[in-house]
Amino acid sequence: MERTSIRLGGVALNSSVMNASGPHSAERGEIFELTARHNGAIVFKSCNIAGLEAPENLKNRGVEHFAGIARELGARGKPVIASVVGATEDEIVAVAGTLDRAGAKIVELNLADDYVQKSVAPFASLDRLKALIGRVRGAVQAAVAVKVPPRIEYEARAIADLFKAMGVKIAVCANDLPKDFAIDLASGTVKGPARPLSQTHAFFQAGEGLLDIVAVGGVNGGRDAYIAHLTGARAVGVGSALIKEGAGALGRIDRELDEMLAAQGKGSVNEIIGAVRFSG
Repeated sequence: MERTSIRLGGVALNSSVMNASGPHSAERGEIFELTARHNGAIVFKSCNIAGLEAPENLKNRGVEHFAGIARELGARGKPVIASVVGATEDEIVAVAGTLDRAGAKIVELNLADDYVQKSVAPFASLDRLKALIGRVRGAVQAAVAVKVPPRIEYEARAIADLFKAMGVKIAVCANDLPKDFAIDLASGTVKGPARPLSQTHAFFQAGEGLLDIVAVGGVNGGRDAYIAHLTGARAVGVGSALIKEGAGALGRIDRELDEMLAAQGKGSVNEIIGAVRFSG
């Protein structure tokens, strides 16, 4: 759908809607089912070198499993976003390099997971984070994304400035809007003074147009995706709806988003990214 097509980190994608890393994205069969049911990018489950049996959320067959699938999808022209974890910096760099050579268009460093935070502690200091990102940037040609922990001790601007300085193109952030969040969709207006509405919105503001944001969490329909775009997301990751409905959830949300854009007189999702306003 042309209205929902975007460029993420410089990579052309047919839709701003994609699967979140994890659900239906570990085994070859389920990955190819996603490919058949939706025209957007495919996001792989986070992987390490040899694979993991635990924790359950990171259970995977290892990087060569995903590299083989990436080569197959690349031959079909399907954009792949590959996600990386590791117990050491060396492992993260090695996995990122392998997936890059296999043709992944975007390499996501999953630095938000407890497994990585406890073993590598990338957010222990800004210098530590800078050193790790620098090593990865030296090992890959693909666009680099970083998945940010939902709670960090640094201000969004400090992290966003580091990302921009190190050539990170994409921040994957929590779509953690408050439960009582209300917005007028026609005008994109939220009541009250200007303020960060979510981690997604905070990083969009801090990125100053130089950092693309992927919002993950709470996107169960086109309206949720539309609001995430208004608050700064260039793309949205779908998790829970994918688990509940299967691969068809992505196409449904994409269609609903397209219909909402048309109803609001928008020719492209790009017209609403970060367009939220405040009433006073």
